Amino acid sequence: MSEDHRAFPLFERFPTLVSLPRVGLGTFPSPVAHADTLAPGLWLKREDLDGEPLGGNKLRALEFLLGGVGPGDSVVTVGAAGSTHALATAVYAVALGARAYCYRWPQEMNDIALRVAERIEREATETRVYRSLFRAYARAIARRIAGSRWVPAGGSSPLGVLGQVNAGMEVAAQVRGGVLPRPDRIVVPLGTGGTVAGLALGLTIAEMPIQIVGARVVPRVVANGSRVRRLIRRTAALIEHLTSERVPRPNREQVLIVHDYFGGAYGRVSAAGVHSALQCETQTGIAIDPTYGAKALAAAVAIAQAEGGTTLFWLSFDGRWLGQHTAETHVVALG
Repeated sequence: MSEDHRAFPLFERFPTLVSLPRVGLGTFPSPVAHADTLAPGLWLKREDLDGEPLGGNKLRALEFLLGGVGPGDSVVTVGAAGSTHALATAVYAVALGARAYCYRWPQEMNDIALRVAERIEREATETRVYRSLFRAYARAIARRIAGSRWVPAGGSSPLGVLGQVNAGMEVAAQVRGGVLPRPDRIVVPLGTGGTVAGLALGLTIAEMPIQIVGARVVPRVVANGSRVRRLIRRTAALIEHLTSERVPRPNREQVLIVHDYFGGAYGRVSAAGVHSALQCETQTGIAIDPTYGAKALAAAVAIAQAEGGTTLFWLSFDGRWLGQHTAETHVVALG
């Protein structure tokens, strides 16, 4: 068995999928760390450490979505003004020698979102914030028609979700290897749904069904159970089409969406999120972003304290490039 197969349990289970175009961007498995100073039984899945020069869970989808991209190619994606997905796409498309086009729409900005937006401006070949989502998509469609590789918002297409399926199978392998106690639940920021869908499907394929709790951080029209279930069905169907094997689906109870931590707007800083981010940075030195991570971490801490057992928090944002004491800026944003 190759090293690549050991790092990719998806390929070990479905060897046919090795033939898919894929570019190795990340270093897997990403590590786990005990964080019981934040809440009893809390663990962190350190997705922030899974790549250089920029980590984060978006790398898993981009490995498939950028497969085969090279010098002279162009890539187009969309996202909100401070989208970490847009940033990761720009960074890695350019690193592969391609041109990166990122078209965005307004959001409620916080300090870290502003810094992400500024870095997108530096990294992308061409980027612009349009007045609306519809105008950004229209510009992206024009680029796509002209021949640019399309990378969907959040990387949440069946092809991109394959990377998150592997992540779910990776967690199962870490549990079986004694690296991590079996979680009673995994808490994940819920945006476009690819990570939640992939984890639920991957853990089911690995015969270790664990509840995935999606802490909604975007409006319901984007983050909802129907969308997640559709991504699960379409990704399972893709695997079946490529492998001619039957793929088990998670049951509805395996995915729980919580809405109490949204805070009223995408990017709006919440008091609970600020508190959790400050605690995390003070006690672990890990920076948590307020748009996604802080809200979901607040949910993970509250659930761990109320339910007990083992809770795994999916730390999806790489804050290493932001420097120290980033959580203090969240307090300023609260006013």
